[in-house]
Amino acid sequence: MQKQISRRAFVAATGLGTMGLTLSQSADAQTKDWLLYVGTYTNKGKSEGIYVYRMNAATGELKLSSIAKGVKDPAFLAIDPKRKFLYAANETGDFLGKKAGGLTAYAIDQKSGALKKLNEVTTPGVPCHVSVHPSGKFVLAANYGGGNVVLYPVKADGSLAEASDVAQHTGKGADPRRQDAPHAHCIIPDAAGKYVFAPDLGLDKVMIYRVDTAYKKLVPNGFAATAPAAGPRHFTFHPNGKFAYVINELNSTMTAFSYDKASGKLTELQTLSTLPAGFSGTSYCADVHVHPSGKFLYGSNRGHDSIVIFALDPQTGKLTLVGHQSTIGKWPRNFGLDPAGKFLLVANQNTDNVATFRIDPQTGKLTQQGGLLEIPAPVCLKFIPAFS
Repeated sequence: MQKQISRRAFVAATGLGTMGLTLSQSADAQTKDWLLYVGTYTNKGKSEGIYVYRMNAATGELKLSSIAKGVKDPAFLAIDPKRKFLYAANETGDFLGKKAGGLTAYAIDQKSGALKKLNEVTTPGVPCHVSVHPSGKFVLAANYGGGNVVLYPVKADGSLAEASDVAQHTGKGADPRRQDAPHAHCIIPDAAGKYVFAPDLGLDKVMIYRVDTAYKKLVPNGFAATAPAAGPRHFTFHPNGKFAYVINELNSTMTAFSYDKASGKLTELQTLSTLPAGFSGTSYCADVHVHPSGKFLYGSNRGHDSIVIFALDPQTGKLTLVGHQSTIGKWPRNFGLDPAGKFLLVANQNTDNVATFRIDPQTGKLTQQGGLLEIPAPVCLKFIPAFS
Protein backbone atom coordinates (compact mmCIF):
# COMPACT_ATOMS: atom_id res chain seq x y z
CA MET A 1 0.00 0.00 0.00
CA GLN A 2 1.34 3.40 -0.92
CA LYS A 3 1.97 5.78 1.95
CA GLN A 4 -0.75 8.38 2.42
CA ILE A 5 0.35 11.95 1.77
CA SER A 6 -0.86 14.69 4.06
CA ARG A 7 -3.20 17.49 3.14
CA ARG A 8 -0.37 19.96 3.87
CA ALA A 9 1.98 18.08 1.53
CA PHE A 10 -0.57 18.10 -1.27
CA VAL A 11 -1.20 21.83 -0.86
CA ALA A 12 2.53 22.58 -0.88
CA ALA A 13 3.23 20.52 -3.99
CA THR A 14 0.30 21.72 -6.06
CA GLY A 15 0.16 25.33 -4.91
CA LEU A 16 -3.53 24.99 -4.03
CA GLY A 17 -5.00 26.74 -1.03
CA THR A 18 -6.38 24.85 1.93
CA MET A 19 -9.99 26.01 1.68
CA GLY A 20 -12.44 23.69 -0.03
CA LEU A 21 -10.22 20.59 0.19
CA THR A 22 -11.23 17.43 1.98
CA LEU A 23 -8.72 14.86 3.11
CA SER A 24 -9.90 12.40 0.45
CA GLN A 25 -9.55 15.05 -2.23
CA SER A 26 -6.09 16.16 -1.17
CA ALA A 27 -4.47 12.89 -0.19
CA ASP A 28 -6.05 10.08 -2.22
CA ALA A 29 -4.61 7.67 0.31
CA GLN A 30 -3.93 4.84 -2.13
CA THR A 31 -3.10 6.90 -5.22
CA LYS A 32 -1.46 4.82 -7.91
CA ASP A 33 -1.23 7.55 -10.52
CA TRP A 34 -0.98 11.30 -10.90
CA LEU A 35 -2.31 13.43 -13.70
CA LEU A 36 0.28 15.81 -15.11
CA TYR A 37 -0.81 18.89 -17.08
CA VAL A 38 1.86 20.50 -19.26
CA GLY A 39 1.49 24.09 -20.46
CA THR A 40 3.40 25.01 -23.63
CA TYR A 41 4.12 27.69 -26.19
CA THR A 42 2.17 26.91 -29.36
CA ASN A 43 3.93 29.64 -31.33
CA LYS A 44 7.32 27.98 -30.87
CA GLY A 45 7.72 24.68 -32.66
CA LYS A 46 5.04 22.03 -32.96
CA SER A 47 3.10 22.22 -29.72
CA GLU A 48 -0.64 21.50 -30.01
CA GLY A 49 -1.78 22.94 -26.69
CA ILE A 50 -2.02 21.55 -23.15
CA TYR A 51 -0.72 17.99 -22.80
CA VAL A 52 -2.26 15.64 -20.23
CA TYR A 53 -0.20 12.68 -18.99
CA ARG A 54 -0.84 9.90 -16.55
CA MET A 55 2.13 9.28 -14.26
CA ASN A 56 2.78 6.12 -12.28
CA ALA A 57 3.23 7.36 -8.71
CA ALA A 58 5.72 4.61 -7.89
CA THR A 59 7.92 4.49 -11.00
CA GLY A 60 7.49 7.95 -12.51
CA GLU A 61 6.51 6.46 -15.88
CA LEU A 62 4.53 8.90 -18.03
CA LYS A 63 1.89 8.05 -20.64
CA LEU A 64 0.08 10.57 -22.83
CA SER A 65 -3.63 10.66 -22.00
CA SER A 66 -5.02 13.56 -24.05
CA ILE A 67 -4.26 16.98 -25.55
CA ALA A 68 -6.38 20.11 -25.25
CA LYS A 69 -5.93 21.62 -28.69
CA GLY A 70 -6.95 24.89 -30.26
CA VAL A 71 -5.57 27.10 -27.49
CA LYS A 72 -3.00 29.84 -28.02
CA ASP A 73 0.21 29.78 -25.94
CA PRO A 74 -1.21 28.20 -22.74
CA ALA A 75 2.10 28.80 -21.00
CA PHE A 76 1.15 28.78 -17.33
CA LEU A 77 -1.56 26.69 -15.64
CA ALA A 78 -3.48 26.67 -12.37
CA ILE A 79 -6.00 24.17 -10.96
CA ASP A 80 -8.82 24.99 -8.56
CA PRO A 81 -8.84 23.46 -5.04
CA LYS A 82 -11.57 20.94 -5.85
CA ARG A 83 -9.78 19.75 -9.02
CA LYS A 84 -12.79 20.53 -11.20
CA PHE A 85 -11.33 23.35 -13.29
CA LEU A 86 -8.06 24.35 -14.90
CA TYR A 87 -7.08 27.86 -15.98
CA ALA A 88 -4.42 28.70 -18.55
CA ALA A 89 -2.60 32.00 -19.00
CA ASN A 90 -2.42 32.67 -22.74
CA GLU A 91 0.97 34.37 -22.98
CA THR A 92 0.37 36.42 -26.09
CA GLY A 93 -0.28 40.03 -27.04
CA ASP A 94 -2.93 39.13 -29.63
CA PHE A 95 -5.96 37.37 -28.20
CA LEU A 96 -9.59 37.18 -29.35
CA GLY A 97 -8.81 39.73 -32.02
CA LYS A 98 -7.55 42.30 -29.54
CA LYS A 99 -4.13 43.63 -28.54
CA ALA A 100 -4.32 41.79 -25.27
CA GLY A 101 -3.42 38.58 -23.54
CA GLY A 102 -5.93 36.08 -22.24
CA LEU A 103 -7.05 33.41 -19.83
CA THR A 104 -8.80 30.20 -20.84
CA ALA A 105 -11.01 28.22 -18.44
CA TYR A 106 -11.46 24.44 -18.71
CA ALA A 107 -13.57 21.82 -16.98
CA ILE A 108 -11.59 18.73 -15.92
CA ASP A 109 -13.27 15.44 -16.79
CA GLN A 110 -13.70 13.69 -13.44
CA LYS A 111 -12.81 10.29 -14.88
CA SER A 112 -10.14 10.82 -17.50
CA GLY A 113 -8.72 14.21 -16.55
CA ALA A 114 -9.27 15.49 -20.08
CA LEU A 115 -9.98 19.19 -20.55
CA LYS A 116 -13.12 20.79 -22.00
CA LYS A 117 -12.95 24.49 -22.82
CA LEU A 118 -15.46 26.64 -20.96
CA ASN A 119 -14.62 30.19 -22.03
CA GLU A 120 -11.91 32.77 -22.66
CA VAL A 121 -11.38 36.31 -21.36
CA THR A 122 -8.84 38.97 -22.23
CA THR A 123 -6.21 40.39 -19.89
CA PRO A 124 -4.88 44.00 -19.85
CA GLY A 125 -1.38 42.95 -20.86
CA VAL A 126 0.59 39.79 -21.60
CA PRO A 127 0.04 37.29 -18.76
CA CYS A 128 2.83 35.05 -17.51
CA HIS A 129 1.23 33.59 -14.38
CA VAL A 130 -2.19 32.52 -13.11
CA SER A 131 -3.37 31.19 -9.76
CA VAL A 132 -6.65 30.30 -8.05
CA HIS A 133 -7.84 31.82 -4.77
CA PRO A 134 -8.19 29.15 -2.02
CA SER A 135 -11.96 29.70 -2.02
CA GLY A 136 -12.10 28.76 -5.72
CA LYS A 137 -14.21 31.88 -6.29
CA PHE A 138 -11.49 33.98 -7.94
CA VAL A 139 -8.69 33.57 -10.45
CA LEU A 140 -5.68 35.88 -10.33
CA ALA A 141 -3.39 36.78 -13.22
CA ALA A 142 -0.04 38.59 -13.41
CA ASN A 143 0.71 40.49 -16.61
CA TYR A 144 4.41 40.86 -17.37
CA GLY A 145 3.52 43.01 -20.34
CA GLY A 146 1.35 45.75 -18.84
CA GLY A 147 2.81 45.51 -15.34
CA ASN A 148 -0.40 44.76 -13.49
CA VAL A 149 -2.26 42.05 -11.59
CA VAL A 150 -5.93 41.20 -12.14
CA LEU A 151 -8.77 39.61 -10.19
CA TYR A 152 -11.42 37.56 -12.06
CA PRO A 153 -14.57 36.20 -10.38
CA VAL A 154 -15.32 32.55 -11.16
CA LYS A 155 -18.86 31.62 -12.17
CA ALA A 156 -20.69 28.59 -10.77
CA ASP A 157 -19.81 26.48 -13.82
CA GLY A 158 -16.08 27.31 -13.52
CA SER A 159 -16.03 29.81 -16.37
CA LEU A 160 -14.52 33.24 -15.88
CA ALA A 161 -16.36 36.53 -15.56
CA GLU A 162 -14.74 39.72 -16.76
CA ALA A 163 -12.13 41.24 -14.47
CA SER A 164 -13.51 42.83 -11.29
CA ASP A 165 -10.27 44.68 -10.47
CA VAL A 166 -6.92 45.61 -12.00
CA ALA A 167 -4.03 46.72 -9.79
CA GLN A 168 -1.58 48.68 -11.91
CA HIS A 169 2.06 48.81 -10.82
CA THR A 170 4.16 51.92 -11.46
CA GLY A 171 7.85 52.81 -11.42
CA LYS A 172 11.06 51.19 -12.63
CA GLY A 173 14.15 49.42 -11.33
CA ALA A 174 17.92 49.75 -11.43
CA ASP A 175 18.54 47.82 -14.67
CA PRO A 176 17.60 50.10 -17.62
CA ARG A 177 17.48 47.16 -20.04
CA ARG A 178 15.08 44.92 -18.10
CA GLN A 179 13.56 47.26 -15.53
CA ASP A 180 12.43 50.32 -17.44
CA ALA A 181 8.82 49.59 -16.44
CA PRO A 182 6.88 47.34 -14.04
CA HIS A 183 6.74 43.64 -14.96
CA ALA A 184 4.45 41.63 -12.69
CA HIS A 185 5.69 38.06 -12.94
CA CYS A 186 3.68 35.97 -10.49
CA ILE A 187 0.68 36.18 -8.16
CA ILE A 188 0.27 33.78 -5.23
CA PRO A 189 -2.34 33.78 -2.44
CA ASP A 190 -1.52 32.73 1.10
CA ALA A 191 -3.24 29.63 2.49
CA ALA A 192 -6.06 31.62 4.06
CA GLY A 193 -6.69 33.65 0.92
CA LYS A 194 -6.48 36.89 2.90
CA TYR A 195 -3.42 38.25 1.07
CA VAL A 196 -1.83 37.78 -2.35
CA PHE A 197 1.80 38.36 -3.32
CA ALA A 198 3.01 39.60 -6.69
CA PRO A 199 6.75 39.71 -7.42
CA ASP A 200 7.44 42.51 -9.91
CA LEU A 201 10.65 41.93 -11.84
CA GLY A 202 10.72 45.53 -13.04
CA LEU A 203 10.42 47.12 -9.61
CA ASP A 204 12.52 44.84 -7.34
CA LYS A 205 9.49 44.48 -5.10
CA VAL A 206 7.07 41.81 -3.99
CA MET A 207 3.79 43.71 -4.06
CA ILE A 208 1.27 42.68 -1.39
CA TYR A 209 -2.52 42.97 -1.63
CA ARG A 210 -5.39 42.17 0.68
CA VAL A 211 -8.23 40.39 -1.10
CA ASP A 212 -11.58 42.06 -0.47
CA THR A 213 -13.87 39.17 -1.39
CA ALA A 214 -17.07 41.15 -0.75
CA TYR A 215 -16.21 43.96 -3.16
CA LYS A 216 -14.03 41.76 -5.39
CA LYS A 217 -11.03 44.07 -5.10
CA LEU A 218 -7.26 43.92 -4.52
CA VAL A 219 -6.43 46.37 -1.73
CA PRO A 220 -2.77 47.53 -1.57
CA ASN A 221 -1.01 46.25 1.56
CA GLY A 222 2.59 47.38 1.11
CA PHE A 223 5.52 45.52 -0.40
CA ALA A 224 8.76 43.71 0.40
CA ALA A 225 11.85 45.00 -1.41
CA THR A 226 14.64 42.89 -2.88
CA ALA A 227 18.16 44.04 -3.76
CA PRO A 228 18.44 46.55 -6.63
CA ALA A 229 18.43 44.79 -10.03
CA ALA A 230 17.54 41.45 -8.42
CA GLY A 231 14.42 41.00 -10.55
CA PRO A 232 12.03 38.98 -8.32
CA ARG A 233 10.21 36.42 -10.45
CA HIS A 234 8.41 33.52 -8.70
CA PHE A 235 7.20 33.14 -5.11
CA THR A 236 6.18 30.26 -2.87
CA PHE A 237 5.27 29.52 0.74
CA HIS A 238 6.67 26.94 3.13
CA PRO A 239 4.02 24.32 4.05
CA ASN A 240 3.97 25.61 7.64
CA GLY A 241 2.93 29.06 6.38
CA LYS A 242 5.60 30.82 8.45
CA PHE A 243 8.09 31.44 5.65
CA ALA A 244 8.09 32.44 1.98
CA TYR A 245 10.70 32.40 -0.79
CA VAL A 246 11.24 34.46 -3.92
CA ILE A 247 13.63 33.52 -6.71
CA ASN A 248 15.27 36.52 -8.36
CA GLU A 249 15.76 36.24 -12.12
CA LEU A 250 18.31 38.94 -12.88
CA ASN A 251 20.94 38.41 -10.18
CA SER A 252 20.36 34.65 -9.73
CA THR A 253 19.56 34.65 -6.04
CA MET A 254 17.02 33.17 -3.63
CA THR A 255 15.54 35.31 -0.86
CA ALA A 256 13.93 33.82 2.25
CA PHE A 257 11.31 35.76 4.22
CA SER A 258 9.46 35.24 7.47
CA TYR A 259 5.71 35.75 7.08
CA ASP A 260 3.22 37.35 9.44
CA LYS A 261 -0.13 35.92 8.36
CA ALA A 262 -2.09 38.44 10.42
CA SER A 263 -0.63 41.54 8.75
CA GLY A 264 0.59 40.06 5.46
CA LYS A 265 4.10 41.39 6.15
CA LEU A 266 7.26 39.78 4.76
CA THR A 267 10.60 40.23 6.55
CA GLU A 268 13.82 39.22 4.80
CA LEU A 269 15.85 36.49 6.49
CA GLN A 270 18.66 35.84 3.99
CA THR A 271 19.59 35.91 0.31
CA LEU A 272 21.81 33.27 -1.32
CA SER A 273 23.14 32.71 -4.83
CA THR A 274 21.49 29.99 -6.91
CA LEU A 275 24.68 29.43 -8.95
CA PRO A 276 27.84 27.51 -8.07
CA ALA A 277 30.89 29.46 -6.96
CA GLY A 278 33.09 30.40 -9.90
CA PHE A 279 30.37 30.26 -12.55
CA SER A 280 30.94 33.18 -14.94
CA GLY A 281 28.40 32.52 -17.69
CA THR A 282 25.00 34.08 -18.30
CA SER A 283 22.07 32.62 -16.38
CA TYR A 284 18.59 33.70 -15.31
CA CYS A 285 16.47 32.15 -12.58
CA ALA A 286 12.92 30.99 -13.26
CA ASP A 287 10.90 28.83 -10.87
CA VAL A 288 10.88 27.89 -7.16
CA HIS A 289 9.20 25.14 -5.12
CA VAL A 290 9.38 23.83 -1.56
CA HIS A 291 9.39 20.05 -1.10
CA PRO A 292 6.13 18.79 0.52
CA SER A 293 8.15 17.70 3.56
CA GLY A 294 9.27 21.29 4.11
CA LYS A 295 12.89 20.10 4.26
CA PHE A 296 14.16 21.24 0.85
CA LEU A 297 13.85 24.17 -1.55
CA TYR A 298 14.49 23.97 -5.30
CA GLY A 299 15.03 26.64 -7.96
CA SER A 300 15.73 26.59 -11.70
CA ASN A 301 18.66 28.29 -13.46
CA ARG A 302 18.27 29.04 -17.18
CA GLY A 303 21.70 29.29 -18.80
CA HIS A 304 23.49 27.24 -16.19
CA ASP A 305 20.61 24.83 -16.93
CA SER A 306 20.38 23.38 -13.48
CA ILE A 307 18.18 22.90 -10.44
CA VAL A 308 19.69 24.40 -7.30
CA ILE A 309 19.00 22.37 -4.15
CA PHE A 310 18.83 23.93 -0.69
CA ALA A 311 18.29 22.25 2.66
CA LEU A 312 15.64 24.15 4.58
CA ASP A 313 15.36 24.58 8.34
CA PRO A 314 11.61 24.46 9.11
CA GLN A 315 12.21 26.19 12.44
CA THR A 316 14.08 29.24 11.13
CA GLY A 317 13.17 29.22 7.44
CA LYS A 318 16.83 29.61 6.50
CA LEU A 319 18.59 27.81 3.65
CA THR A 320 21.84 25.88 3.24
CA LEU A 321 23.17 25.02 -0.20
CA VAL A 322 23.17 21.28 -0.99
CA GLY A 323 24.23 21.40 -4.64
CA HIS A 324 23.13 21.58 -8.27
CA GLN A 325 21.64 19.07 -10.70
CA SER A 326 21.85 19.40 -14.49
CA THR A 327 18.38 19.49 -16.05
CA ILE A 328 19.51 17.32 -19.02
CA GLY A 329 18.24 20.01 -21.34
CA LYS A 330 18.30 23.73 -22.00
CA TRP A 331 16.36 26.63 -20.49
CA PRO A 332 14.45 25.01 -17.58
CA ARG A 333 11.64 27.52 -17.44
CA ASN A 334 9.53 25.79 -14.82
CA PHE A 335 9.42 22.54 -12.91
CA GLY A 336 7.10 20.62 -10.61
CA LEU A 337 7.11 18.10 -7.77
CA ASP A 338 4.59 15.28 -7.57
CA PRO A 339 2.29 15.65 -4.52
CA ALA A 340 4.02 12.79 -2.66
CA GLY A 341 7.42 14.44 -3.08
CA LYS A 342 9.05 11.45 -4.81
CA PHE A 343 9.79 13.04 -8.16
CA LEU A 344 10.81 16.39 -9.59
CA LEU A 345 10.06 17.04 -13.27
CA VAL A 346 11.70 19.84 -15.27
CA ALA A 347 10.34 21.52 -18.40
CA ASN A 348 13.33 22.23 -20.65
CA GLN A 349 11.80 24.79 -22.98
CA ASN A 350 14.57 25.11 -25.58
CA THR A 351 15.27 21.39 -26.02
CA ASP A 352 11.60 20.34 -26.15
CA ASN A 353 11.76 17.81 -23.34
CA VAL A 354 10.77 17.07 -19.76
CA ALA A 355 13.30 15.38 -17.49
CA THR A 356 12.24 13.28 -14.48
CA PHE A 357 14.34 13.03 -11.31
CA ARG A 358 13.84 10.91 -8.22
CA ILE A 359 14.22 12.86 -4.96
CA ASP A 360 16.34 11.47 -2.13
CA PRO A 361 14.09 11.98 0.93
CA GLN A 362 17.08 12.35 3.25
CA THR A 363 19.30 14.74 1.28
CA GLY A 364 16.97 16.30 -1.29
CA LYS A 365 19.42 15.39 -4.05
CA LEU A 366 18.14 14.40 -7.50
CA THR A 367 18.83 11.33 -9.65
CA GLN A 368 17.60 11.09 -13.23
CA GLN A 369 14.77 8.59 -13.63
CA GLY A 370 14.20 7.07 -17.06
CA GLY A 371 14.58 8.85 -20.37
CA LEU A 372 13.52 12.28 -21.52
CA LEU A 373 9.90 12.94 -22.45
CA GLU A 374 9.63 14.83 -25.73
CA ILE A 375 7.13 17.72 -25.59
CA PRO A 376 7.35 20.81 -27.84
CA ALA A 377 8.24 24.01 -25.92
CA PRO A 378 7.15 22.84 -22.45
CA VAL A 379 6.74 25.58 -19.84
CA CYS A 380 4.59 24.68 -16.83
CA LEU A 381 3.92 21.39 -14.99
CA LYS A 382 0.95 20.85 -12.67
CA PHE A 383 -0.02 17.64 -10.82
CA ILE A 384 -3.22 16.33 -9.32
CA PRO A 385 -4.14 12.79 -8.17
CA ALA A 386 -5.72 10.72 -10.94
CA PHE A 387 -9.45 10.13 -10.56
CA SER A 388 -9.46 6.39 -11.20
